[in-house]
Amino acid sequence: MNLVVFSHGKESGPQGSKIQLLKKVAEKNHFETVSLDYRQCKNADERIALLENYLETVEAVNIILLGSSMGGYVSTVLACKKSAKGLFLLCPALYMNDPEYSYREFSPQCEQIELVHGWQDDIVPYENSIRFAKANNAVLNLLKDGHRLQDSLDFLENRFDSFLKSLSL
Repeated sequence: MNLVVFSHGKESGPQGSKIQLLKKVAEKNHFETVSLDYRQCKNADERIALLENYLETVEAVNIILLGSSMGGYVSTVLACKKSAKGLFLLCPALYMNDPEYSYREFSPQCEQIELVHGWQDDIVPYENSIRFAKANNAVLNLLKDGHRLQDSLDFLENRFDSFLKSLSL
């Protein structure tokens, strides 16, 4: 089984517009999908534990972790602990100067990593994605958009489709 696990951001939910859009892309490419609900979690560590517990129950052959903002942080931490086929990040909250984000070093165990970040992001500095992409030899897309990437939905759809098709499954 091929599986995409979606992790939403801090102020979002498991059925957000980006997740719904990218879920259709994943299913078109014959991936099962799950969008975890982190809204009951009090902090990032609880989100990490929830995702880790979920992944221990899954028997997928190829796991793609896709996270937005805090969900990008959570997905990246798990990709460092457990091998994943791919990591697709949207404005990930990496290297944040906030005690809630306790992990500061990232070495994901992934075949492929791609990030999308907006130049006008006023929540998570795009420089953090540049730093991560450089350190991990990842593909980085910087767009004329903000944190929610609402002006880039067509781009996200096309990039995620290409990302999934480029994996060696």
